[in-house]
This record gives sequence, C-alpha cells and structure tokens, in this order.
Amino acid sequence: MDITRNRPATQAGPAEHFTGTVWLDEVAAPPAPSRLRMFSVHFAPGARTAWHRHPHGQVLHVTEGSGLVQRRGGPVEEIRAGDTVWIAPGEWHWHGAAPRTFMTHLAVVEAADDGTTTDWDALVGGDEYPG
Repeated sequence: MDITRNRPATQAGPAEHFTGTVWLDEVAAPPAPSRLRMFSVHFAPGARTAWHRHPHGQVLHVTEGSGLVQRRGGPVEEIRAGDTVWIAPGEWHWHGAAPRTFMTHLAVVEAADDGTTTDWDALVGGDEYPG
C-alpha cells in the first residue's frame, strides 16, 4: 500500500487540447504494472476539451456543477454533479463545462502498452459548442 499525501502541482490545460480555462490535478498514477490514470479536471464556464479518444475508454464522474459531453455523430448531452459517463475505447468525444457554469469531473483512463492515454484531434469550435 502507498498513501500519497503530496500531489503534483495543479497544471493549466494546454491550449492545443482545451478551449477556455481548464485546470488539471493528477489524483492517481500508480507505478507499473498499473496503467490507471485519474485526474480531477476543473472547467470554467464554456471551457472544454478538444475532440479526443482513449485506447481503453474513459470514465467521467461529475463532482461539481454541470457540463456537456458529445460523442462524434451524436447529440450534445448535459451532465450534472453525480452523473457518471462511460466513453467506449476509441470513441471520439469532447466534454466540458456548460456555457454559464463551472464543472469539475474525475477523469479515469487506462494507458496503452506504450504509455499513451489520449489521441487528440481538433478543438471544438463555436459552431459545435452550444453556447
């Protein structure tokens, strides 16, 4: 067993992967053979990820506020505190805060054999984001 008492510093979400103000806190990244990665992600109103996918899928659990999530080709769906979203392996999607509220979620992924967790694509433009 290992108890982590001092987490890494909060990191700003890089502009190439996020629109708006986003902060990332690493919650868990245990040593191999584990491939688990967990982050607490804080989105300012209207902030969102770019389109992306994960090799082994992703679980999102909303802890505060309300947000939006969309899979490619599907409708934009509202998510609220207490909701849990399962995104299938390889499914292109984006997620973020609703236009006028903050949103925080836990994001859990499993790294691929090469250590990658995310394949990034284009930013979600204003024509795609319902704001």
